[in-house]
Amino acid sequence: MAVDVKIPPMGESITGGLLAAWLVKNGDAVRKGQPLFSYETDKVTSEGTAEVDGRITISVEAGTEVLVGQVVASIEAGAAGNAPSAAPAPVAAPATPVAAKSGAAAEISPAVRRLSAETGLDPAALEGSGKAGRVTKGDMLAAIAGQVRIKAVTTASSPTTVATPAARSAPAEVPARVGQTTRKRMSPLRRKIAERLVQAKSETAMLTTFNEVNMAPVMELRKRHGEEFLKKYGIKLGFMSFFVKAVVHALKEVPTVNAQLDGEDIIENHFFDIGVAVGTDKGLMVPVVRDCDQLNFAGIEKAIGDYGKRARDGKIQLADLQGGVFTISNGGIYGSMLSTPILNHPQAAIMGLHNIVERPVVENGQIVVRPIMYLALSYDHRIIDGKEAVTFLVKVRQFIEDPQRLLFGV
Repeated sequence: MAVDVKIPPMGESITGGLLAAWLVKNGDAVRKGQPLFSYETDKVTSEGTAEVDGRITISVEAGTEVLVGQVVASIEAGAAGNAPSAAPAPVAAPATPVAAKSGAAAEISPAVRRLSAETGLDPAALEGSGKAGRVTKGDMLAAIAGQVRIKAVTTASSPTTVATPAARSAPAEVPARVGQTTRKRMSPLRRKIAERLVQAKSETAMLTTFNEVNMAPVMELRKRHGEEFLKKYGIKLGFMSFFVKAVVHALKEVPTVNAQLDGEDIIENHFFDIGVAVGTDKGLMVPVVRDCDQLNFAGIEKAIGDYGKRARDGKIQLADLQGGVFTISNGGIYGSMLSTPILNHPQAAIMGLHNIVERPVVENGQIVVRPIMYLALSYDHRIIDGKEAVTFLVKVRQFIEDPQRLLFGV
């Protein structure tokens, strides 16, 4: 009995997406619960799994736009013991005849056919350098570049001389880059990211303010307690937990930053679900760590580590990305010195972290070297004034430069 493999539902607002890749081959024996394909929507990436043991027959190719509930394969139940078969050979495109002349090849390669379609150059007009006079991709590129003369082609009616690119009176100013570019469709996730970024830029009065923070106190605490922390909780003590805690305390002291605009109403939030941006090969995702005011450092580090792994493995869920009130983006892990992060709409503010560099600073009239990080706060100026934004960023700096304040909330 054949069991249909369908695109699974991903949420009420999601109707379709991209069948990104098959994780098995056509004819493979699969087991119940085995991942079969990866599926990308405009919000999340997920996997479809087998419902029964059996042999799979794939009916929809990877890279195809599909709808929720659409059948993309079938599994013949009970055939799991059979050896997997190789994927079916692709059907060759119909051969394009070339004017037969002194052993010329009877068909042209796909690369030559593509160049012919893109440029309008007839392969039959070239002297082929390949086996048995076959026209190669190199022959086509040389003719397009004007490096060879195109021969005259004689038809039954009258001889016709095909003009060479070199004979054109007005050569193109920019040389053609045939075969040196690739084109692919944006994934649903990338399209959604682009849409939200443009929305944030066009629908908000976004402004960015900056500050710098001395990371020496936090680095000293990590050095002093990091090993014991790892032994007790099984996870490293990172910088992000300090910044999440500092942001929570700063939001409590400057509640306007913990708000968002809804039409003509300002909604002020009294909970602390903080989004932490995670970079993946499919784009930027912002999973939300819930109730950060109630978590200790270990809880925050574990949540961030778990979200990061799931995001990179394509196992993040839609609910993990919704409901945040504030976002932290850490470009410093990639070496960024300074940036102006774009708001994660409809949130009113986002803070960017950057790399730590030893810089000369003045302390008590003396020039000393300290590990300095630049902080950037982008905010919606419609509901957050400059005074509040600067105050918020100064509070964050104070908590980081004197992390013991986090214990007492002062």
